[in-house]
This record gives sequence, C-alpha cells and structure tokens, in this order.
Amino acid sequence: MKIAYLTAGAAGMYCGSCMHDNTLAAALCRQGADAVLVPTYTPIRTDENDVSLDQVFFGGINIYLQQKIPFFRYLPRFVDYFLDSPRLIRRVTRRAVSMSPKELGALTVSMLKGRGGYQRKEVGRLCDWLASDLRPDLVLLTNALIGGAIPEIKRRLGIPIVVTLQGDDIFLESLPEPYRQQSLDLIRGLAQDVDLFLTHSQFYADAMSQYLGIDRARMEVVPLGIDMGDFTSRDDEPRPSGAEPVVGYLARLAPEKGFGLLVDGFIEMARRAPDLPGRLEVAGWLGPTQTEFAEAQFEKIRAAGLEHRFRYVGSPDRHAKVDFLRSLDVLCVPTTYEEPKGLFALEALATGVPVILPRHGAFPEMLAETGGGWLIEPHAPTAVADALEQALRDPSKLSELGREGQLQTRVKRDSAAMAQAHLATLRRLMSESANS
Repeated sequence: MKIAYLTAGAAGMYCGSCMHDNTLAAALCRQGADAVLVPTYTPIRTDENDVSLDQVFFGGINIYLQQKIPFFRYLPRFVDYFLDSPRLIRRVTRRAVSMSPKELGALTVSMLKGRGGYQRKEVGRLCDWLASDLRPDLVLLTNALIGGAIPEIKRRLGIPIVVTLQGDDIFLESLPEPYRQQSLDLIRGLAQDVDLFLTHSQFYADAMSQYLGIDRARMEVVPLGIDMGDFTSRDDEPRPSGAEPVVGYLARLAPEKGFGLLVDGFIEMARRAPDLPGRLEVAGWLGPTQTEFAEAQFEKIRAAGLEHRFRYVGSPDRHAKVDFLRSLDVLCVPTTYEEPKGLFALEALATGVPVILPRHGAFPEMLAETGGGWLIEPHAPTAVADALEQALRDPSKLSELGREGQLQTRVKRDSAAMAQAHLATLRRLMSESANS
C-alpha cells in the first residue's frame, strides 16, 4: 500500500503533530507499507530521524505572498520552486514568524477554499505531483486544516482520503470572527469527500463528531504511540543520597499547557509544606508571543523566594529530552484545554516517570490503559499543590506508579502497535472502497 501522508510543518518549532506524523510514517514503512511523508507549509522539525521528503507543498512563503499580492498568484513555476525551497523556508522561519489573527484567519479561509482560494495553483501542483509522480493508493492528512485540496484530489485520483483530527478545533476556536465560522463551514463541506476520520481517543472522536457535524460512524479511534527507542528509565543510575526530588514540566511554556497553573501549584505546595524538599524543572519551547507570560511566571517564583528550587532548561533535542525525563521523579502538565493527544505524557511514562494530569481530554483514557499517574481537577492550582505534595511525600508510590506506567506503555503504546492499528484500519477501508 502506497500512502501519501500530508503533514504540516510548524516553522522552527518542535511540534507534537509533526513528531507524531514522522514516527508513524517510519513505523508504517517498517510494517511493510510505502508511506511517503509530504511536508506542507514548512519543513518539519522533529527530534527523531526525519523521514519526510526534502520538498514542500503549499510553501509558507509562497502562500503568504499569494494571499497578500495578486502578482504572485500567476508567477511561473520556476519562481515558485525557488520560494518553496526547504532551505529558504528554514532560513526565513528560523525565528518564529507571527501573523495577526485577522491575517491568519483570512489565510486559513483561502487555503480551505482550495481551487476557489488565492492558492489555487498550489492545489494544482500538489494534485499533478500525486497523479503523475507518487501515484498513491490512499491519501492521509495530518489534520483537516490542510484539506483545501481534498475535492480536487478525490476528483483527479479517485482514491480513499483519510483525515486525522488532532487539535483542529483548538486552532479554529483561536480565530476571530468571521473567519472561525467560515473555516468551520468550509471544513464541514470538505468532509463530504473524506472517507474516514481518525482520532486518538474516544473523547476526541465524540467531541469532533459533534463539533464538525460528522456521523460518529465515520470516525475510527487508533492508538497514539511513540518510538520507545531510547526512552529508558534511570533504574541503573540511582539518585544520589540526599538529592532533592524533581517535579518536571515538558511542553510549550504557554497558558493553555498549564504552565501558570503548575507554577501557582508549586508555590502553594512550598508555602504550606516548607520543609518538604522538591525542585521544579521546566523544558519546552518558548516562542516570542509567550515571552511576557513566561517572564511573569518566573517573576512569581522569584517573588516567592523559590528561584533556588527552579530551573528552565530551554527546548531540548531528543537526547537532552531523554536525559531531562530521566532526571525527574514526576511530570505535571495541567493543560487548561482538552488535550487530544498528550505525547509528552507517553514519553514520561515510557521513561518510568509517573504523571499528574488534568481529568479531561484524552488523559482519563490514557491513564485507564497505562496506569502510571494521577488525574486531578482541571483549572485548579490547589489540586496541583495537593497532588505534588502527595507525590513528594511518598517516593515508594512514585516508584510503583513509574514501573506500572512504563510496563503498560511499552506494551500498548509502542509505535509498532500504532502502525499496526493504522494499517488494519486503512486496509479495511481500501477493501471496502474496492467492493463498493
């Protein structure tokens, strides 16, 4: 089975969806499929071996210029080839690029219009390449937001189209009106040409079925998995005697990821239990739009007199991320939104680190399957403080949860299991399509 797997780059940022797509594409190939990972917007950035094509469709520079300046909508292909160069895109997006909400909303609507939008020639280029060069048996999209070309792909290739939903609603709800509603209406229209939608939890399948107005029977739940590889526990490296236990955070430093809640909870725990040892160590992407927010959290820690118990280590590569996880006693990422995936939690569990997570989104299903952690009341710094104190006062319980979570995660959430579930679903769809 040859699969054209369309992913969406996130400029210079490590992106959970990009990393998932890269892991899945590699695992599908190891299972015997011919999965070709095709970047859109920008080259992807992943902390594993990058298996994507060194080619970008709907290049971010190009589609922005076509959106803003009509002249660029009619340029010959050789000029587009230069603008879509992965090297050029990487150079331009080396530093985070921001757009106003209005600009982003207008661009999203135009992209979702496909051949009816300002980027119509990019739709033609992608479909020409799929039809003449790649000739896939099936097209898999990382989300519905890059789906403007779906009707043209269906018309020209006549093959099954599958869309993974993994946070589309979060992005749509961030758009100002009228772009939010226009984008939502366009996706609902595009859904008519989609053969199957995939999600990573029953929660998200149910939520997106209602949100997009799609029959729940058209959605299939497949497991989220990771390449276990070097995610090993530190059992062979016991913590030095007298070392402080470490609470960790591994996610973007952003309000929606719960960084502010964790800081408030850690400060509350330290206030009510001043003799309880424990450090807070933080790793994750800090973009320019979140610098003010992050600095406000750092200032709260300083004002509480806890700067000696806090460290921010930046945005780590894979090797540094594994070392960071191995240094932790517990991970806490109390997201304020209903997380559809939670890769960071799986990575911690695979390393033998128990997790503290909010009781919403995909987390209840994840921990019901893997064990290895606590669920707490969402949006509540006091609940964070209670859980941190409970965890740090009972190191034997932490060790027990860490072992349980690691065992179950390695059995049930390995990338091979993820790929096998995807292939079984896609082969069934191919068979049904052939017989219809």
